[in-house]
Amino acid sequence: MATVELRFSAQPEHVRTARLVAAAVARRAGVEEAVLDEVRLAVGEACSRAVGLHRSNGLTAPVRVVLTEEEKVFSIEVGDEVIGPGGGPADAVPGLEAVLDPDIDGEDEMGLAVISGLVDDVEVTVGEAGGTIRMSWPVSGTSNLP
Repeated sequence: MATVELRFSAQPEHVRTARLVAAAVARRAGVEEAVLDEVRLAVGEACSRAVGLHRSNGLTAPVRVVLTEEEKVFSIEVGDEVIGPGGGPADAVPGLEAVLDPDIDGEDEMGLAVISGLVDDVEVTVGEAGGTIRMSWPVSGTSNLP
């Protein structure tokens, strides 16, 4: 299992870099060329959401992006450090439908809707360490990662 971890300050100008890194690592992991635009867009939305959450909550902690290649799947986790309602751990959200509710900021809701439209396998969790969006895509049988 090969893993690349990227941390960046919660500034909008760093989202583009995260998208480029995600696409490059996905390509090397064996994600099909036709899917790379979806990877770029989904990572851009997830990172923009995390940056927005950090900035609106006055957090200076970095946004975390973990890119992992396993045997048949390439996954990306984008994490923020914004604690969910109640300040305690929350179970994994079974689907984005549960996250998309009227209490969520409209921009945040739109970003999650875009991600769910781009990625078939997506999971959103919120816990005492913050939130995570985990997305995954199938890979072909060949990998270019060491």
